Amino acid sequence: MNNQQLTIKPKKTLWGKAIAIIALINLVLVLFNLSYLPFRDIYLRYTPVLVHLYDPVKGVEPHPDTEIYLDTVQQLKQQLPQVGLTNPSTQQLLDSLQAQSIALVEENPFLAANKLGTFAKLKRRMQYRFQTRSVTEAFTQFWSEEYLNRVQPTTALDFFADKIEPLLKTNYYRAIDENGLYVDNFWLIDIFFVVFFAVEYLGRTFWVARNRDDLNWWDAMLRCWYDALMLIPIWRWLRILPVTVRIHKSGLFDMEKILAQITHEPAAYLSQRASLFLITQLLNQSQEALDNGALAQILSPSSSGITVGEEDKINQIIDRLIGVTIYKVLPEVQPDLEALLHHSLKGALKESDIYQAFKNIPGLSSLPKEATEQLADYLAQATYDVLINSYTDTEGKIIFDRLSDNFASTLRQHLKDRATQTEIQTLLTDLLEEWKLNYIKGSHQSNPEETLAEAEKIRERVS
Repeated sequence: MNNQQLTIKPKKTLWGKAIAIIALINLVLVLFNLSYLPFRDIYLRYTPVLVHLYDPVKGVEPHPDTEIYLDTVQQLKQQLPQVGLTNPSTQQLLDSLQAQSIALVEENPFLAANKLGTFAKLKRRMQYRFQTRSVTEAFTQFWSEEYLNRVQPTTALDFFADKIEPLLKTNYYRAIDENGLYVDNFWLIDIFFVVFFAVEYLGRTFWVARNRDDLNWWDAMLRCWYDALMLIPIWRWLRILPVTVRIHKSGLFDMEKILAQITHEPAAYLSQRASLFLITQLLNQSQEALDNGALAQILSPSSSGITVGEEDKINQIIDRLIGVTIYKVLPEVQPDLEALLHHSLKGALKESDIYQAFKNIPGLSSLPKEATEQLADYLAQATYDVLINSYTDTEGKIIFDRLSDNFASTLRQHLKDRATQTEIQTLLTDLLEEWKLNYIKGSHQSNPEETLAEAEKIRERVS
């Protein structure tokens, strides 16, 4: 078996890489869409342009209460350098900010955006600023003419711009559609990818089914079921599975090491438990089969069970073994076989009465030895030729067939003896029990992670 047979490599084509890139782009957009609201504050801080572009997609609008509040502060910043704190219009703005601050604390506009943490942070900063537990009192003092005169308006407004305004800017309001659900227009972006992958999925599975006689279109779609996750408009995070498969198959990135590290420890222990279960189950079933008389069924085949191929397999196995022995084994061991036959025949001839009689006759003492050597060589070669020729000869083949049939039937007849079967079944059952116990003992002593690492090395060497 060569490396091509042992290793199954995915097809790496330009089209496959292009599809993988598109799928990866779609997954990045999906993950960004899922993370947008939880991380909108971070996006707003570092990429305000992105937030400005993507807010309409999620139906996000500036909260009217905090937006009016910030507009009023902006008016105060613009007016103070021109008219100062004592101007009636400035006092009117300060009164408005005090009233809006009280409403802000009581109504909590951050509740709609589920930003209670931000609201709590805003209150803590105002409380710490004025060393008071009343947030309303803190805001009232902050937007008072007395406080601004004491700390200077620039200092107070700088504190507001650094500590309070960023928190107010993160607050938002999400529009609700006629069904009472939050507006989310991401489907307008995602629909192009869904249509593209739907066409690609149907076309690819149709092409596979067309080129496979044993596979219809529906079966091909079922085999690639994970690609259908790209078409589901909900739980879009599940697309990470088909995208990972596409990237791996296309070879866009080398994910072998990543997948190996991610699945290393779980695969090691799961494979150990699975192999332990399979081996134990196999040995248990073998023991149950022996206890239920499987050995007798093998030795006494009947037509009641399921038969695969020819029925009389024992005779065929015997005949096959004899054929292999005659045609393959004997030619390889011919010198050793002739030497053994020569030695045995020579020893038997030397022990015969004829040999002893000739040996005692004067002048003929050397004749038995020479005759014995020649006769032994002749008989050894003749015996080998008989074994070879008799099996190839038609009549000899009939005799060999009769011999194998008689041998198999006689052996089967003697093995049908109840005591013999019981003894063999007991020995086989004990042998399987020993294998099972030794395997379980060895599996506990071995380290599954080392075994998996060895398997990975073998895979890398083969590939």
